[in-house]
Amino acid sequence: MKFVKFLIVGIIFGIVMAKSEAFSWYRIQEMFRFQSFHMYGIIGTAVVLGVIGVALIKKFKIRDFSGNPVLFLPKDKSYPRYLLGGTLFGLGWALSGACPGPMVVNIGYGYVPFIIVFLFATLGTFLYGIIKDKIPH
Repeated sequence: MKFVKFLIVGIIFGIVMAKSEAFSWYRIQEMFRFQSFHMYGIIGTAVVLGVIGVALIKKFKIRDFSGNPVLFLPKDKSYPRYLLGGTLFGLGWALSGACPGPMVVNIGYGYVPFIIVFLFATLGTFLYGIIKDKIPH
């Protein structure tokens, strides 16, 4: 039954991505070329809602689906690794025209080339899992 809840949330997420055009390769390219505010508005709205959501989770001590407390652990201060990771993510996003959420929405819309993007994103995640303990902090 839990699967159905997540499936419904995923479907709603896909509909929102499609209706807001956030999955559009053209909208993403406009953003990276500083030609349109559209995507910056969507991302800015998501950041504001995320900040409010985290504040509410902390204030009301909301628990996860299993009843465990939601913990927010401090990040380490290794800024070079965040700069490198963010740069790689941004390059992949700009080159492919999609980050993970829109990538799946594009596949759902029938844009077959995004299957290749999805496969390489999955491969990259798998390889990171293998080498993450070997990367200097």
